[in-house]
Order: sequence, then structure tokens, then C-alpha cells
Amino acid sequence: MAQQQLPDSPPLTPAGSGDPGPPAAAPAPGGTTGTRTAQARTQQSRTAAAPTADAGPAPAGPPGGTAGGTLARYLHDQATAFLRALSLRGEHEGDADELLRASARRIGGVLHIYAPLTDPVWAESLRAELGWLATTLAREPQYTARLARLLEALRRLSAAADPDAGGKAPADTGDVPGPPAPAVPPPPAGSGPLALGAARAGALLERQLTLARTRAHSATLQAMGSSRFHALADNIAVLASEVPLTAAAEGPAATVLPPLAAQADRRLADAAGALPLLRAAHPYNAEAVQAALGTELTADLQDSPWHQVRVLLRLSRYAAEVCRGIDPDGEAAAQRLAEAAVLLARHREAAECAAAVAAAARTPRIAPATAYALGVLHADQRHEVEAARFAFSRLWQPGSGASRPGPPGPAASAAPGSAPGPVPGPGPNSVPGARTE
Repeated sequence: MAQQQLPDSPPLTPAGSGDPGPPAAAPAPGGTTGTRTAQARTQQSRTAAAPTADAGPAPAGPPGGTAGGTLARYLHDQATAFLRALSLRGEHEGDADELLRASARRIGGVLHIYAPLTDPVWAESLRAELGWLATTLAREPQYTARLARLLEALRRLSAAADPDAGGKAPADTGDVPGPPAPAVPPPPAGSGPLALGAARAGALLERQLTLARTRAHSATLQAMGSSRFHALADNIAVLASEVPLTAAAEGPAATVLPPLAAQADRRLADAAGALPLLRAAHPYNAEAVQAALGTELTADLQDSPWHQVRVLLRLSRYAAEVCRGIDPDGEAAAQRLAEAAVLLARHREAAECAAAVAAAARTPRIAPATAYALGVLHADQRHEVEAARFAFSRLWQPGSGASRPGPPGPAASAAPGSAPGPVPGPGPNSVPGARTE
């Protein structure tokens, strides 16, 4: 039996290992005909209004009805959004890939949460392929955002260390050739030790991350033209019209769906309860920052539980989207989960940027000034990690008054109607408009 894996869950192999993902499913007989069917369905979807933003939560329909009908409506809407995004890819590739990724994650997450309502063999196979596609499409924009974030942080740190160098042109150090980043100017060159190494550190990061982004783009193009993707598109086209349901889906939606969503909430509450929220609630967690500056394994062990909570939080959000209109407290819970998702997205961005800086610092024969600038940048990103943990702990812990409606857990004992405590805003390195799909 294939190993079940949460959508967008951390890979089992180390980052950058080039794991191609689950083995490709063998195309069904008559695959050419199936591909033409998917293309015909995609062509029909061009007549619908083109989406301009995230696929977003699909309405689950009015309260009442069967659980299978409510779940099928949600999956139909997400499959239709997937096909619409696919038809837009030739015109707006970046936006279309974002919509494809959001729909794939929602479909895979809902199939995982409400697994008893669908055919298990079909759902497991489709989830594996959707996870492969979402992971493949996510790499290129992640490298792009990571490079922009790190170059902006270098510029800010250099300006803070040498305020008089803000208007000077960057010096051509010749450490790593290549043009500057298109959207973010390179850090200025000043007279301080940080400013001297910032330009070379920025060029080194730009070279490494641009190479990784180029490889990710090539992998995306190869994946989108493969028979594996065409087989997945065929399955999504079928999903837009019918969903293989089980006998358990014949029950009332108000009776069947909330307990399954509550299971996802309990898993989230248990995982969040295992986090060191009391320690993270301090504005400056010096012990965590010092440990992160040590071996890479220590930082990975610190970050992995938080990344897992982010994945479980995403599943709880998807479960709430399906139950929209059924649970009277669903809107308040969804809002609280969305706020927490933004904070954990900031946490993941900062942690991955710190890991990229650490990898660049291990480059052989770099100048001492470059290594110094990379060390300052790494510490800055780890401070951003702790800031995100601090904000999440203030939002999630009952002592802060920022409880969320939901199952028994870290956030269930706060008084109803209590006002949320102050939550620090995004840090200077936060990427505006962080995606929380």
C-alpha cells in the first residue's frame, strides 16, 4: 500500500535532495483519448470568467443535504478552478500556476480529511499526484521570493550599519559575476565591515538562488508536459463532474461532516500543544537563536514541529471551508486560523531563508567580509523566526486572550468573547501578501 502523506508536508528526504516525488501512475488504456477529453473540458472552461486571485474557499452549499453532496460540490468547484487555471497558463503562467497549486492543495487536503466518504484507492492515488504537482509548482516562486527577501534584508542591514552609504552606487567587487536582481537593488557598498561584504554576499546568494530557480522552472516545464500531468488532468476533469463516494456519504451533512472536521482540529491542537509556546511567548528567545546558530541539525529539529503545525493548520482551514454554513461558529474559527496561517507562513519563509544563507556560507574560499555579512544575515533571519513564533504564541495561547473556537486544546479554555492580545506586526523582512492557501 502506498504511504499516505499530508499535502504539502515536509519531504521525507533532506531539502535539495532532488527527490522526484511519488512514482508516476501508469496511464490508463486509451490515454490519448483521455487527454483529448481533458483538453476538451479545458477548452470549455475558457468561456467561464477567468480567476484573478487565489482559488479561495469554494462555497459548500446551503446547510442540510447529504454529506456526499456537500463534499462533491466543494470538489467540483475546486476541480473547475483547476481547469480554468490550466486554460490560463499560456497567458499568465505565474498566476495560473498559483491557482493550480491552491486548487491541488485544497483537493488533496479535503480528500485526506474526509477520507471515509470517498473511495480509498482512488483518493489515495489522486492525493499523491496532487501533492507531486503542488510541490513542483511551488519551488520556482519560493526561490524567487527567497532571493528578493534576502537581498532586501542585506540592503536594510547595510543601510543600518552605514547610514551615509544609502545613496552610493554599489561597488563592483568581482566576487561573483552576474547582473543584479531585477526587482531588488543590490546592497550599497560603504566603509563598514558589513557593507564591504554585503555586496559579495548578495552576489553569491543571487547566483545560487537564481540557479536553483532556473532548475525549478525547467522541472515545472518538464512536469507540465509529461504524461503524468496529462493523466492527472484527466482525473481532475472527471472529478469536475462526478466523485466516487462511499455509503457513509449518504448521511446528513450536519451529522457526518463536523466530526471529521473536528478530528483535523484535534490533530492541530495536539501538535500546537507540543510546541514550546511558553518559551516562544518571550519577546526575545536568546536560547533558541543561539541554538539555531549552531549546527544545522539543531535548527532543523527546532523548525520541523512548527512546519508540521502549519500543514495541520492548513488542513483545518480546508475542513472549515467544506463545513461553511453548517457550523455556526465556523466563520470565527476560519478567521482565527487564517491569522495563524499568516504567522506560520512568515515563520517558514524566515527559516528557509536562514537555511539558504547557511548553505551559502559553506561555499569554499569565500572572503572573510562575505562570511561576516552572511553570518549577520543568518542571525537576522533567525530573529525573524523567533518574532513569528512570538506572534503565534500570543495568538494561540489562552493566556493571551486570543482563543479560537474549536476542539479541546491549547486555545479552547479562554473565555468566550475575549479580546485578542496585541500581536506584533510583520517584521521588516516579511514578504507582503504572504500566501496562506
